[in-house]
Amino acid sequence: MRIGYFQFRPLFGKVEKNLEKVITALESVEADLIVLPELAFTGYYFKDRQELISLAEDPDDSPTLKNLIELCNRNNLHIVTGFAERSSGKVFNSSVLVGPNGIEHIYRKLHLFNEEKNTFDPGDTPLSVQTVKGTRIGMMVCFDWAFPEVARGLTLMGAEIICHPSNLVLTFCQKAMLTRCLENRVFAVTTNRFGVDNRPQGELKFTGKSQIVAPGGILIHRAASQTNELFITEIDPAEAKNKSITPLNDLLSDRRPDCYDALLKNSQ
Repeated sequence: MRIGYFQFRPLFGKVEKNLEKVITALESVEADLIVLPELAFTGYYFKDRQELISLAEDPDDSPTLKNLIELCNRNNLHIVTGFAERSSGKVFNSSVLVGPNGIEHIYRKLHLFNEEKNTFDPGDTPLSVQTVKGTRIGMMVCFDWAFPEVARGLTLMGAEIICHPSNLVLTFCQKAMLTRCLENRVFAVTTNRFGVDNRPQGELKFTGKSQIVAPGGILIHRAASQTNELFITEIDPAEAKNKSITPLNDLLSDRRPDCYDALLKNSQ
């Protein structure tokens, strides 16, 4: 399976220009699955909820997604992208899987980061896994990396690849995702943006360094910090089916859920 990412700098509020940049970059791509950054078309640092609402789109009537679906149809491609989703009076920081035949799944970010809590509604979609060309993929968004339950939950559902659109400003995530792939023996594509959102309320600089990681926490490739990069590689998703870490240890069958009561008690 040929998977990859496109790291770029979205211009805040310039949805059509950002879409044009993506379409141009991927027009001749030969891949099965490409992951784009979080909020890839709107930019990230909204000054208030009203500004977010003005830029968000309803997936059922979205020119942005329509163009991505047409691109997927031309290239027999699937794309996972971050997306500001407007739905029934709410706005979500979402990740959407699109393919040649349309929207296949939408995941709404469960763990909102910092000032996102002032603009977005918290995600309300359960974790789930979809099949792309015979391979099981799961989605998480940016700050979900800080909660090991997300990657483990997707792994228990059978995910072989975790698609991880991001707008990272902290410096920890890339290393943390090596651990997520080590402890779950899955592939992960973390696609980050770079550049700066200069906004009335302040400035945010994003760290770039998008990456693809293999089972066992093996770094396949990591981008530079502040540059456009389209990177594609061929993987064997079947590697993620092997959960053995020693001849006598399996990362899933060795689990002891009967001893993890605190996880449930502390969630109430």
